[in-house]
Amino acid sequence: MPGLLRGIARTAVVAGTATAVSGRVQRRQQGRWAAQEEAAERAALPPAAYPPPPAPPQQQPPPPDTDRKIAQLKELAGLRDAGVLTDVEFELEKRSILGS
Repeated sequence: MPGLLRGIARTAVVAGTATAVSGRVQRRQQGRWAAQEEAAERAALPPAAYPPPPAPPQQQPPPPDTDRKIAQLKELAGLRDAGVLTDVEFELEKRSILGS
């Protein structure tokens, strides 16, 4: 009887191993087939037409600081009237303020 039990145990081990290996092989094949089907489906679809990205918003230059410029011109006029600046110097400074 011990030889019979040993033979049954060996058969059970071999059958269990075969079942485990078979299951693993089957899952791997199913995974490969699924990947192949997915790749075939992707290849059959037309490429997606993506809209062009939106243009970046244009930055407008900051509005001129007219109050600051008016104050500078009044200060220059005061210096010219006080005799600190000549008319030529006043005109040059005025152009530089209005040009900026």
